[in-house]
Amino acid sequence: MRITGLRATPVNLPLEAPLWWTGGHYPGTSKTIVEVETDQGLVGLGEAPSVDVVRAIEALGERLVAARADPLDIAGCEALCLPPWQIVQNTDDASAVKAFGAVEIALWDLRGKAWGQPLYKLLGGAVRKAIPFTEYFGFRAERDGRGGETTPEAVVDYCLAMREAHGSSLFEGKLILGDPLLEIRTVRLLREALGPGAVIRLDSNMQWSLSTARRVLREIEPYDIRNYEDPVATFEEMKALRQHSAIPFSSHVPDLRRAVALGVPDTIVTNFAVLGGIARAVRFIGACEAMGVGFWCYSGDSGIATAAYLHMVAAQPWITEPSQSLFRWQVADVIEGGPFRQRDDVVAVPEGAGLGVDLDREALARWHGHLVEHGPLDHFHDPLAPGRFRRLPLH
Repeated sequence: MRITGLRATPVNLPLEAPLWWTGGHYPGTSKTIVEVETDQGLVGLGEAPSVDVVRAIEALGERLVAARADPLDIAGCEALCLPPWQIVQNTDDASAVKAFGAVEIALWDLRGKAWGQPLYKLLGGAVRKAIPFTEYFGFRAERDGRGGETTPEAVVDYCLAMREAHGSSLFEGKLILGDPLLEIRTVRLLREALGPGAVIRLDSNMQWSLSTARRVLREIEPYDIRNYEDPVATFEEMKALRQHSAIPFSSHVPDLRRAVALGVPDTIVTNFAVLGGIARAVRFIGACEAMGVGFWCYSGDSGIATAAYLHMVAAQPWITEPSQSLFRWQVADVIEGGPFRQRDDVVAVPEGAGLGVDLDREALARWHGHLVEHGPLDHFHDPLAPGRFRRLPLH
């Protein structure tokens, strides 16, 4: 089997209503969908976490097609696409890693399709097949009758509605309006309403200064917060914060060496393409296990990257905590039957060959057209100060 073509299609994946986060309104995500074509008619699917790597992915495809590369020889494909890993890291050019990581996911999908096996079996078999994900909550603007949770009481009512409708007991959210008292009050009301059995995790996106984070975490610690993601801007500030709080921390920054050296964060939360693909994610998670650092998966992706998460968590005993999820709010996807939706906190791992998902070409064209018409989704629009970017920390 030889690689004969590669397509990189940027798409928008909007949410039903914008969510407040540290940078302003979060309206959804923009991704790059990768298709690797072969002379045997099989097509592998991959996904990059951004659209700034489209040209880089296309350049990698030109190399792979010119070499008539064997897609099952993933190490050989990497040697065609990337210089030595240490040099790539030394140049601070993460785009090369993300670009190849998206292609590499597609190569694993091809491997599964060629051998007629789901990805989790290629990774060693399943230790679980019901994969847990959190519901998401936060302060949201209203759009077409959706969202509109702008008070602590509305956020609580939303979470209770998710529990009633979907059996949800795992919750993660952003309470980001720059007001520590608002966050403290919302957390208290959530715990009182959801009871002691619900999991509550928080994500600050680095909004707090160290002094404010000390105050906030001191007040919310009695409400049994399972994890707090990026409460402050750096690992060094997390280390100082650890002296004042027993709440575990996580971060999207995949710097395992520094995490081990400083003792924080407790968990890394990231995207497989950011790590360089499936094979490097396996090694990264193994290193986390050896060092006692947790791992779970990112949110806001299409069904392609989500399927990769499902297979990886199925095969990795070390990933025991639920991964993040914006599934309930996603109105767009590029796979048939997508987006995934959890029921009773879990999604079943796909049993089809490779990633086990099929591309919905009509949906791909629709959401690519959305990007062409509107541009990539802007995560940094602040309706309170149009045309100006927010500064950190917020308080």
